[in-house]
Amino acid sequence: MKRAAAIVIGASAGGVEALMPLLARLTPRCPPVLVVLHLPRDRPSMLASIFGRASAVPVVDAIDKMPLEPGTVVCAAPDYHLLVDRGPRIALSIDEPVLFSRPAVDVLFESAADLYGSGLLAIVLTGGNEDGAAGAAAVARAGGIVVVQDPGTARAPEMPSAALARVPTARVLDLAAIGALLQDIEFEDTR
Repeated sequence: MKRAAAIVIGASAGGVEALMPLLARLTPRCPPVLVVLHLPRDRPSMLASIFGRASAVPVVDAIDKMPLEPGTVVCAAPDYHLLVDRGPRIALSIDEPVLFSRPAVDVLFESAADLYGSGLLAIVLTGGNEDGAAGAAAVARAGGIVVVQDPGTARAPEMPSAALARVPTARVLDLAAIGALLQDIEFEDTR
């Protein structure tokens, strides 16, 4: 995959360490990148600041109704689901947690699959539950590409293993290969 309209990434336990080298590989020509990392609900997120130091492109916190721009990484806010809406723009939701998580990877992946279809790249990284598996299946049904971190290389293999069980055709890559993939992807509006 050399072109995409958007990239969505989900992670949990071990996600900060996994995402740092990936975000460093992004280029200004990349599609919008949306990240859900399971966060404590009662504390402010420092992810945009942490990831911004490693990323080659701007990293921002999600704000409701914010337009999505190529060459930008958007991080989910604590205690809000992150969705993609027509525009394309960000939508935040306080709907019930999914698999005990808000933000939930499944919610982001499913909304992005609805909007972007075959133009979507979804990446499931390390994590200790099954969040992301149903969303990865939705992306695959919509014609998008699903990439799963090799569970053998994940700090917590449950999330990538669950996604792979739901989407056996997913590409299984280690972090170095995912980084190389991200470095080569350019934005293309396929909506």
